[in-house]
Amino acid sequence: MLDKRKFYIDGAWVDPARANDLEVIDPSTEEAVAVISLGDQADTDRAVAAAKAAFPAWSRTEPAERLAHVQKILDIYQRRAEEMAWAISHEMGAPQDMSLDDQVAAGSYHIQNFITAFKDFQFIRPLGSHAPASMIAWEPVGVVGLITPWNWPMNQVTLKVIPALLAGDTCVLKPSEIAPLSSMLFAEILDEAGLPKGVFNLVNGDGPGVGTQLSTHRDVDMISFTGSTRAGIAITKAAADTLKKVVLELGGKGANIVFADADDKAVVRGARHCFYNSGQSCNAPTRMLVERSVYDRAVETAARVAQETQVASAHQPGRHIGPVVSRQQWEKIQDLIQQGIDEGARLVAGGPGLPEGVNRGYFVRPTVFADVSTDMTIAQQEIFGPVLSIIPFDTEEQAIGIANDTPYGLTNYVQSQDGAKRNRVARRLRSGMVEMNGAPRGAGSAFGGVGMSGRAREGGVMGLEEFMDSKAISGWGID
Repeated sequence: MLDKRKFYIDGAWVDPARANDLEVIDPSTEEAVAVISLGDQADTDRAVAAAKAAFPAWSRTEPAERLAHVQKILDIYQRRAEEMAWAISHEMGAPQDMSLDDQVAAGSYHIQNFITAFKDFQFIRPLGSHAPASMIAWEPVGVVGLITPWNWPMNQVTLKVIPALLAGDTCVLKPSEIAPLSSMLFAEILDEAGLPKGVFNLVNGDGPGVGTQLSTHRDVDMISFTGSTRAGIAITKAAADTLKKVVLELGGKGANIVFADADDKAVVRGARHCFYNSGQSCNAPTRMLVERSVYDRAVETAARVAQETQVASAHQPGRHIGPVVSRQQWEKIQDLIQQGIDEGARLVAGGPGLPEGVNRGYFVRPTVFADVSTDMTIAQQEIFGPVLSIIPFDTEEQAIGIANDTPYGLTNYVQSQDGAKRNRVARRLRSGMVEMNGAPRGAGSAFGGVGMSGRAREGGVMGLEEFMDSKAISGWGID
């Protein structure tokens, strides 16, 4: 079992203020793979003090110097990719191949996109030709607290740490205590890259502990949080007294609208996307809205995809899905599947319990419900497991109404070969992102939502601006 009971503070690995240990459980085996320590107020204070002391010098470095550090981070990160994949597989259950090819690669992708965006970033911009002496300056916020989740560890860590460093901020990272190993390896990478002391700090802890301590700390100027809507609300309330900047990327309940003229792979693509990462993605298309004329065929297709989706240990290579992250998460998913049955949805694939032949590990059967109504629990709550709800619709107007009938607003999807219709529907969907016909978001496109999905914009230029404050300067260049 790995001993990871140190924190990275002020450029060194240090012992926690007091022993408060927690085992990291491998979700494929239900066995402990590591032991960490949870920080207390003294650890948080020490990390914040180090970041505060480092901020004046770091914020005044030339952008080219900060860029050089990030380029070195990328080189080291890519060299240590297999180590990172091992950590992610064992801490949160991403299968071996998916962990390397998708989970780890997401970090490389975001770092490279930030490098590209930063090279052309203008820290001082003219307001406009109408006001030649008025400028807008983009400047670092200060000390930022970064609180990241377990489902896409490096995706979220790189979307926060890298733009913070490039912006000139100093930071304290609190990764999920369920999946901390990848972040501790990331701290090793930043240390090897030679960041000045105190610029980056890591303290392990849980939400009520270190998470709340960062959110209420008077020397923390900003909190960037990714996680549940419930926790996001708590962080916002906790941060209110200090009036710090709070940026939230929260849950989702994405609608995937499949029109009758969709391409013949649309349903397969949507179901696989729902089950991807064992359903543990906030942007998963968990509600499939299908035009009634093709509804029965879509239900049959989705059920077949679920039945063909293999479930196996994260330690094995292959295209299967792995376990969900924890027993608590497994039990929550089981309860919601049972609620779907009890509320009258038609179960066409999967269902409660472990997959056949499995007697340990937090594995969930890929599950499909048909004939779901919008008032059912499974249509409203984020399940965060491989569970797909299929809902029929008759008209474009009805599809838009069903899609928007949720407090969330992260990602929606549209499947149609009619470009004008796709564009029209996309503009009316209340969400931060819309993806159509399987086309991925462009490199550097911001990730974020509206409503109870939070209003973060992570990635690319907008992701850099999130970690800065704007300043209006008048009389620029006037003698």
